[in-house]
Amino acid sequence: MDSKLYQKRLILTLGCWLLAIGIHAQTNQQWRDSLNAINQQIARSPRNLSLHLRKAAVNLELQQWEFAVDEYKLVLRHDEKNLTALFYRAYAYTHLRRYDLAKNDYNDILLEKPTHMEARLGLSYVYQLMGKRNDALDLLNIVVEQYPDSVSGYVARASLETDMQRYDAALYDWEQASRLDSENLDLQLSRIDVLIRMGRKETARRELVKLSGRGVNQSVLRAYFARCRN
Repeated sequence: MDSKLYQKRLILTLGCWLLAIGIHAQTNQQWRDSLNAINQQIARSPRNLSLHLRKAAVNLELQQWEFAVDEYKLVLRHDEKNLTALFYRAYAYTHLRRYDLAKNDYNDILLEKPTHMEARLGLSYVYQLMGKRNDALDLLNIVVEQYPDSVSGYVARASLETDMQRYDAALYDWEQASRLDSENLDLQLSRIDVLIRMGRKETARRELVKLSGRGVNQSVLRAYFARCRN
């Protein structure tokens, strides 16, 4: 896909969790300093699982995927149903392209909590990376059924449907996502993109004119207008 807005939302989920445990945006050197400080704390208290989760979170920020996986393995040896460790280990495995392992972790989460939306979204993304798009779509159908008011569910399904050239279904989902988050320009542009792909260029052009009237930067819209003329 050219754009998967739901991937951004998964990354935002990670960021929110980091903030929740007291880890804030820092420079690369500050992250390394934080890592050194956490390592010193772990040396004094090696069985403190919260410290290992914090260390793994910093490893993720530094894109040290293998180190993060090792920390989550340690946590899971002591707490095999720790959903946080399972979720972010799957996230790290995905970056390492160990898709079967990521799939297993997401499935373990869903066995414990079948309504875990982020795990189902993550599993769907892994299936797409594995080339199993129909399986991925089945998962996203469940997400939308379980969370009919979730923008993320509609965005994820619309992105996949667009990639699969199921434009009628994709248009419906982009419209639902835009309805739920009416100020999100990315969602509106994604809807317009599908209209253009469907050959409904006049409708797309009218939607672009509406955005122009709302003061959206013309440089953002220029390429879409050009596609409507071709």
